[in-house]
Amino acid sequence: MAEDMNRAILKALAELGRPAKSKEIAEKIGVPTSKVSCRLAPLRKKGLIDSPEKGMYVITEEGKKLVE
Repeated sequence: MAEDMNRAILKALAELGRPAKSKEIAEKIGVPTSKVSCRLAPLRKKGLIDSPEKGMYVITEEGKKLVE
């Protein structure tokens, strides 16, 4: 389940193509914000997303490779 959520988050960020807040990501994939929020730190640790400013997230080139 976590891998499916990770993939959905990465796909949403790829489609948005700009920094987004966890609430916006959650709305895009149709889940509660809390489900997205708890997955962001692990994705960032893996280098799949980055946070250019507090509370905003973008997909990295490495993350894009997983959703192509």
